[in-house]
Amino acid sequence: MTEASSQTGRRHVPVLSQDVIRYLAVREGGTYLDCTLGLAGHASQIARLLGPKGHLIGFDRDPKALELAGERLKALAEELGDQMPKVTLIGEAFSSVAQHIEPGSLDGLLADFGVSSMQIDEAERGFSFQADGPLDMRQDTRQGLTAAQVVNEMDESDLANLIYEYGEERRSRRIARAIVRARPVTMTGQLARIVAGSAPALKSDRIHPATRTFQALRIHVNRELDEIRQLLEAAPKLLKPPSSSHSARIVVISFHSLEDRIAKDVLKELAAKGIWTVLTRKPVIADEAETDRNPRARSAKLRAAEKTEPGQNGAKQQYQDQGSGRQLTGFAQLAPASKSKDKRKQQSGKKPRLRK
Repeated sequence: MTEASSQTGRRHVPVLSQDVIRYLAVREGGTYLDCTLGLAGHASQIARLLGPKGHLIGFDRDPKALELAGERLKALAEELGDQMPKVTLIGEAFSSVAQHIEPGSLDGLLADFGVSSMQIDEAERGFSFQADGPLDMRQDTRQGLTAAQVVNEMDESDLANLIYEYGEERRSRRIARAIVRARPVTMTGQLARIVAGSAPALKSDRIHPATRTFQALRIHVNRELDEIRQLLEAAPKLLKPPSSSHSARIVVISFHSLEDRIAKDVLKELAAKGIWTVLTRKPVIADEAETDRNPRARSAKLRAAEKTEPGQNGAKQQYQDQGSGRQLTGFAQLAPASKSKDKRKQQSGKKPRLRK
């Protein structure tokens, strides 16, 4: 077994996988874009449903991730044989999709934001302080700026503002001052110790005190929030116009509040213009069973929208989540609201309660 194939065989559990397929409404023969291919976990599930007339397109700006995803999809092709859809892999940032995808050609678009499990697990990539490695944090190792350059060259005031804005860290000034005094800072473990020493964990904290600082640096190095906004604003032009039988959909998964806020706001803005029908009034989250299997799913939030028929003016279709009794469930199902249930509630004189 080659190194690549052995790595593709590592445990890799895509988050909210059942919800992704359900909200995308994947249909045979369609064309679907996975903007954040990673190790092709979601992409492989989509490919299984497309059939030989379907087309799967995958983007990833991380060259190693693209290589490993390619190996996994080749293995899937051997398994599916003549039922494997056409696959196109593109090694670019997802913000550039409009330069590579034909307008009005997609039945669905998926984006799973943030850093991948593979990147976190590899100490040499510098994304995590769980294992000591060089301060890098570049998703695209071909780009220039590294986290080490940021912490060693940025002005203390600018560094504090960066940590506050992108990490939502209230003690950012104290942390920035400690980093500047400790320069040069070159390793992840070194940075984690500096942050923890200057801003120890509070009793209410459930995360390591360096987590927010690492998040801020990663977002800055990779321009993540700008990339997300560019993708979400470009997406409507890439999706097929609605038909009588099918409407194209977008599904996005976020892992922290800044990503989710952008997804929520952009979808809402475009829905107000009649471009989307938002399918998730609140974000879908994993249930307890999934978080037990995959702890990374704890912070995942899924939002979805459907391309609107011109002239609908953003009128919302009525959907409700079915399943566990909570609206936010890892195994949500879309289904029209039950008329008989609503009728019974009206007859009882009681107002229907919204699920929390």
